[in-house]
Amino acid sequence: MQDYKHNVVLVGPMGTGKTTIGKLLARELHFEFKDSDREIEDRSGADIPWIFDVEGEEGFRARERMVIEELSNVPGIVVATGGGAVVSEENQYHLSTRGFVVYLFTSVEQQYQRTRKDRKRPLLQNNDPLKVLQNLMSTRDPIYRSIADYVISTDQKRPRAVVREIIKALQASPNWMPKSPEVE
Repeated sequence: MQDYKHNVVLVGPMGTGKTTIGKLLARELHFEFKDSDREIEDRSGADIPWIFDVEGEEGFRARERMVIEELSNVPGIVVATGGGAVVSEENQYHLSTRGFVVYLFTSVEQQYQRTRKDRKRPLLQNNDPLKVLQNLMSTRDPIYRSIADYVISTDQKRPRAVVREIIKALQASPNWMPKSPEVE
């Protein structure tokens, strides 16, 4: 029996446009959009930098695992994940088995340009954010690729063009079913 996927999950490093592209994609598919980081903030009543300060990365990742497990069970949504969500093997499993995973690839240089002035990214609040981005990419890129059903570069592309390419990939996928099959 074919395992159909009924939602779309966007993974990739910070600065790839997951939220922007996710909102546009959800609108085109007539799906609900969810951002896992925003869900964590809404549920905890605190922003991510505060969670990192008080609970550390480990505390944040525990919250993230709970949110990813819950969101990945909901059919008919587009989920934008945080850049580090894929570090957890549990998250990798839930995301790859329950959704059509799209890896939004962006070069480290482009990530740096897009995030260098953002003070809400705890991992970049140091003396050498470019080096951090390079290190994160070297460890996470293989994970993103291993769980992805589709990989697309967002460098020098408009979000709407990326969305059109993702929709074509969904339509070409044998395991994509945008709506749950009718139960007989």
